[in-house]
Amino acid sequence: MILVEIGVHSPRVVHFNEANNEKGLRNLLDLVDELRDKASIRVAAYQQRVSCYYNKMVNPRPLREGDLVLRNATIADPTCTRGKLAPNWEGPYKVKNVLRPGTFKLETLGAGRFLRFGMPST
Repeated sequence: MILVEIGVHSPRVVHFNEANNEKGLRNLLDLVDELRDKASIRVAAYQQRVSCYYNKMVNPRPLREGDLVLRNATIADPTCTRGKLAPNWEGPYKVKNVLRPGTFKLETLGAGRFLRFGMPST
């Protein structure tokens, strides 16, 4: 049998006092800003720890002339005329010239034409 069937109330119901409840709610309402600030600090610290962990595992590799790369198809099509089933990457392309770090001239393997491609800045 459950407690409701035999008429026994839980300790929370037995010890409920409306005045104490109202006082507790007012205290919590006063502390809302502090609790929100603490939560935002915890979120920022967590994001920083995750970022450090991820960055430890990343091995940056600069692209040089002659490397084969794939090009992000969504960046190459700014008009967004592609459908959702279209491939996300185009290529392979060959890096023909490094103009500056993050900006390259690409060459298709078959036709030999040049494409100008810049990495998106973050």
